[in-house]
Amino acid sequence: MSSAGIYDVAVIGYGPTGATAANLLGQLGLKVVVVERDPDIYSRARAISTDEEVLRVWQSVGLAERLKRDMLPDRPVAFVDADGRPFIQTVIYGRGCGHPSQQFLYQPAVDTVLREGIARFDNVEVLLEHECLRVANQADDVELLLADLRTDTFKRVTARYVIASDGGSSATRGVLGIGYSGRTYGERWVVIDTKVLKEWDAHDRLRFHCNPARPTVDCPTPLGHHRWEYPARGVEDEKELVSDEAVWKVLREQGITPEHVEILRAVVYSHHVRVADRWRVGRVFLAGDAAHAMPPWIGQGMSAGVRDAANLCWKLAAVLRDEAPDALLDSYEAERKPHVTEVTRRAVLVGRIITERRPWLATIRNHVVRAVTRIPGANAVGQRIWWIPDARYDDGFFAKAHPAVGWQVPQPTVDGVLLDDLLSGDWALLYTGGFPLGAAAWARAGVSSLRISEPSFVRWLHDRKADAVVLRPDGFVYAATSSGQTLPGPPAGLNLTTLTGVHA
Repeated sequence: MSSAGIYDVAVIGYGPTGATAANLLGQLGLKVVVVERDPDIYSRARAISTDEEVLRVWQSVGLAERLKRDMLPDRPVAFVDADGRPFIQTVIYGRGCGHPSQQFLYQPAVDTVLREGIARFDNVEVLLEHECLRVANQADDVELLLADLRTDTFKRVTARYVIASDGGSSATRGVLGIGYSGRTYGERWVVIDTKVLKEWDAHDRLRFHCNPARPTVDCPTPLGHHRWEYPARGVEDEKELVSDEAVWKVLREQGITPEHVEILRAVVYSHHVRVADRWRVGRVFLAGDAAHAMPPWIGQGMSAGVRDAANLCWKLAAVLRDEAPDALLDSYEAERKPHVTEVTRRAVLVGRIITERRPWLATIRNHVVRAVTRIPGANAVGQRIWWIPDARYDDGFFAKAHPAVGWQVPQPTVDGVLLDDLLSGDWALLYTGGFPLGAAAWARAGVSSLRISEPSFVRWLHDRKADAVVLRPDGFVYAATSSGQTLPGPPAGLNLTTLTGVHA
């Protein structure tokens, strides 16, 4: 048994959530250890898409442009009937985040770039082939018992806080005795990942084949890959489902032959709708699939985990530096859990549209939705109902209510620089007119201010009845005011003069 030094944060799990957290914490200058059971990146592509808000998180650690080189942006999306005719045909509309609204990805490539990013930070240590057997909350820290799978030895690690991002079957969640409420759908789905050999019509677009006989998701992925997903029928044997004969039968129904693709792998899985009963126990926090699981229909499983990391990491840094009380960390679940719940609800809704098995109801769906989407602006309105919800928190660490409070601001280009790069992840006061009443208190606290005249940003504030906002380090509006009104002051207990972080 050996012991290591004391870390600020231990991250359990090295998937996209854990790797994003390690990048964020490393950039903030904290001493971090990452614990991962597997020896290398998981080779199977699981997540296949993300969105502009997540790219902003990766932008904050300087990796967005590198990641986008391996992504496929802004592909058309179509819901088609049994005859292949679209009843919804659209693109995902952007929200002004400074990145493409939707990006298809190949997860092993994403994992590689995120891990390369961590190599920049000498303050982040990565322990591959180490399994966390136990986490024990203590008065001022957490003790972790690790098994070194290479040497069959054990070691103790101590951290002030722990982020458990160790997946849907999280051992940490089990050790802490946290329930994982919800349901697992009985229907099994086959996932076929392929390498593209010869392109075909519509190879580069996302199509939901809403055929009652065999609903199928037909999805492009970058770097020469493509994926199909479809449900098993009845009691089909799992080995038979993933056999070459069975897989090619389904692909040929889509017009795909061995001339077009090489099958890389075929697996069977079930959809889950679950959320942890608690996301915090003492100094241990759950994130990503360890905290929530959702169906894949709107591609938000991985993205939700990245959002978790972005919400939690700056708060951990503030508390560890004695710049904020520990109670700030309670706002993590208060903010993220309702958002995840709404994302999951929408994913389930889209899944019901795709997988409707009653032919008569599917026929009505096709005719009604096709007619509605012919109305100008209907697709944009529809996306506000069934796609990713707004980047907004209704409750949490915010000043008194104002229509702009709780929103993440858009990201225009200001003087040739994207807004987030200009602000560098610090607290900031942004205003569009004269210096707002009450702004002096924020200036005395060390918060920088910036007057912005960029038209789209001014319109965004005007729509929310604001002409001045104070942003948290994650870009969400902490406080806001309109012309002639006094801006709420800095929150009690926060030492904003030093709440800035170390930026690479």
